[in-house]
Amino acid sequence: MELLLVAVIAVGVVAYVHYNRIVSAYNRVQRAWSDVLTYQRQRIKVLDMLEPQVAGFQAYESQLLEKIVGLRSAIGSLPSAADGGALKSVDQGAKALRGELNLALEAYPELRSVELLSNLMREVAEQEGNVGGAITLFNLNVERFNNTIQLFPGSLINRLALGKPLIVPFSDSEASAGIEYKPNF
Repeated sequence: MELLLVAVIAVGVVAYVHYNRIVSAYNRVQRAWSDVLTYQRQRIKVLDMLEPQVAGFQAYESQLLEKIVGLRSAIGSLPSAADGGALKSVDQGAKALRGELNLALEAYPELRSVELLSNLMREVAEQEGNVGGAITLFNLNVERFNNTIQLFPGSLINRLALGKPLIVPFSDSEASAGIEYKPNF
């Protein structure tokens, strides 16, 4: 009888510990996603400052302004729930925009606002670094969470008590395409 009571208590403690691990891991993923969104919104602020400057030489590069507005809109429409897949187009758009802005600055060095634009471009690059770091942390937390709900006994606790689905990490297919090495998994 005592042995049965000890076994029940032990199972209860294991279930309690793993339940809390799953909830904690899920909350870390959501926090990491919030950080990604925060950095993306900071990028919007820089784009808001960049937009009037680019409008000044819109005659030279009319499509550039549209791309800045489109990127800002795409960042603003990122979901509040963690979703690495939703970030792909925003990340690709930011990289493309940065390259086009650099080309525009090189093509029209006589513009008065070039120094201001250069400073804003440095800020855009810094924000891209912040977003990249936040995405790295997000993916790390996604991996930990997914492991927590896939490994036993967490998988059992999740199935019986929480029902949390796997979260898709962010991946950059464009960057992956440029790498020769492909892991065999």
